Amino acid sequence: MSIQKRFLTDKGVCQITFVLPESITNTSKKVAVVGDFNNWSSEKHPMKKNKDGKFKCTVELPLGKEYQYRYLLDDTRWENDWDNDGLVATPYKDTYNSSIML
Repeated sequence: MSIQKRFLTDKGVCQITFVLPESITNTSKKVAVVGDFNNWSSEKHPMKKNKDGKFKCTVELPLGKEYQYRYLLDDTRWENDWDNDGLVATPYKDTYNSSIML
């Protein structure tokens, strides 16, 4: 897993590229990055599978905020990003969201 940040300070945004390796996605057909920045929708930021088997998606977000997110695989399995900037506890028992600070 990885997240790559590209700060575009003149625009006040950051382009974040989320990458999930094949070792995590296995046989998944549909992978999405979901978070508070897209109202936890699996339709707004689908990830595309590259030739190397990795799923990838780039999202542009405003600077100066902390965002929570997770990965949703085949609409059934949740995965955290272990290359995140932090973890945030959720109201659900023993469940955390990944976070990214911009």
